[in-house]
Amino acid sequence: MRSGPTVNARVGFGLRRRVGRGKTNRVSDEPLMGYVALGANLGDAAGTLRLAAAEITGWSLGQALGSSLWRTEPVDCAPGSPPFLNAALGLEPKPGATPESLLDDLLALEARLGRTRSGLANAPRVIDLDLIAFGYETRHTPTLTLPHPRAHGRAFVLAPLAEIAPGLVLPGQQQTVSGLLATLGQAEVTKTGQRFI
Repeated sequence: MRSGPTVNARVGFGLRRRVGRGKTNRVSDEPLMGYVALGANLGDAAGTLRLAAAEITGWSLGQALGSSLWRTEPVDCAPGSPPFLNAALGLEPKPGATPESLLDDLLALEARLGRTRSGLANAPRVIDLDLIAFGYETRHTPTLTLPHPRAHGRAFVLAPLAEIAPGLVLPGQQQTVSGLLATLGQAEVTKTGQRFI
């Protein structure tokens, strides 16, 4: 359990940027943060999430931030799908890291942890790692959309994320993560009380 300054004070979500000549430039000393949503509903879900977190936190330049584990009823899944465990991690990407390189690392980690893709949308899975945001970067490519296109409407993403970054405003949104969660409610998510990092 951490004590001391609030999450916002520790990681500084007031990152300001200016745009000039088609580029986004950092104008603050506050760290760039990437956010990853983790989920699993097959096998030892808690153990698999902890293994994933242990590796992902090693990719962080500074101390990574981790939420509690949250139990979530399946959303848009086949009938009979088991409940998910969900969590969120915040990390400070190392120099040279890009959203694309972080996504590649996440996909490779999923494969190492036993994820196979059946081709069925929202099928049960051993592990699911989604890149939610990478600073204020935006992407719209065939392989990557940033911020994650459905994060703002999913309580199972927002509840853990609000625990570590309540003041975060995802690119393209007007409300903070906490504000978005308040508009959705938390009916389908329950905090387990367990930390996972």
